[in-house]
Amino acid sequence: MKPLVLNTRAANRVRIAAWSLAALLVLSPLLATSVTDQVAWGVFDFIFAALLIGGLGVGWEIILKATRHRLWRAVLAMALLGSVLLIWAELAVGIIH
Repeated sequence: MKPLVLNTRAANRVRIAAWSLAALLVLSPLLATSVTDQVAWGVFDFIFAALLIGGLGVGWEIILKATRHRLWRAVLAMALLGSVLLIWAELAVGIIH
C-alpha cells in the first residue's frame, strides 16, 4: 500500500475543520441545555467532554505523526475511537460494573 500523503495546505484545512468540529461537538449540549430541560449538563460535564474529545484529537494527531501507512492508521484510529466510545458509554449509562 502507498502511504497517504496530503500537501501541507490541504492537511492544515483538514485539521482546522476537524478541531472546529470537535469544538462544536463539545459546545452543542450548551445550546440543548438552554432549549430543553432534558439535557442537564453541568460545568464538570463540559470540562470532561472537552478533555475526552480533545484527547481524541490529540491522539489522532499522534497517530498521524507516528505512522504513514494507511492500514496502521486505520487500526490505531479504530482502537482510539473504540476507547473513547467505551469511556463515553460507561459514563453515560454505566455499561460496565
